Amino acid sequence: MDVLDLKQIGVRGVNSALHDLSEDSKHNFEIHNPQGQHSIACGLNAPLNVVIKGHVGFYCGGMNKYAKIVISGHAGVGIAENMMSGYIHVKGDSSESAGATAHGGTLVIEGNASSRCGISMKGVDIVVGGSVGHMSGFMAQSGNLVICGDAGEALGDSIYEANIFVRGDVSGLGADCIEKEMIPKHIAKISELLEISGIKADHSDFRRYGSARKLYNFDVDNADSY
Repeated sequence: MDVLDLKQIGVRGVNSALHDLSEDSKHNFEIHNPQGQHSIACGLNAPLNVVIKGHVGFYCGGMNKYAKIVISGHAGVGIAENMMSGYIHVKGDSSESAGATAHGGTLVIEGNASSRCGISMKGVDIVVGGSVGHMSGFMAQSGNLVICGDAGEALGDSIYEANIFVRGDVSGLGADCIEKEMIPKHIAKISELLEISGIKADHSDFRRYGSARKLYNFDVDNADSY
């Protein structure tokens, strides 16, 4: 495993080392002394294994493709933003907009996530071991958001076809978001994601939320909801 010391080579040096790889290069890296810096390990486009030993700032793992990134600490705003594939695992808490606009892959946050978790998600699977803040799942288009704790106000506001699963309490649902039936395929998906994440929870404790499909087309009777 190669060690990249961010304190010595900076964010640009770390990211350059992860991008400029030949076919026979090692694919296992540890990043030391991240110091809460922003944009660490962004734009990865290879099946790397990256362990970050400490806290990271904004947009860590953004645009990830193929790589597995494990953060042994907390993460700032926009962890895994616009991720295309791969796996990102935060051992601590995350700030707002975790997994924003992500198209694929899996994001795991062992602790709590702040507001707007999964905003405009487009196919990613997100598992949160704790609770999420307000407006989580806002305009979520596809994918799955599994919340093992509680959810804040306006959950799933203006949601499209994503699924939100919550084990705890929901402070309030957003526009066009309703509780929906849980069928065997949803139970199977929750079980699969919990196993992948390593988070211990009983799939039978979750409820599913999704779109009532009343905002897809303009209806004057729904004008106050727009």
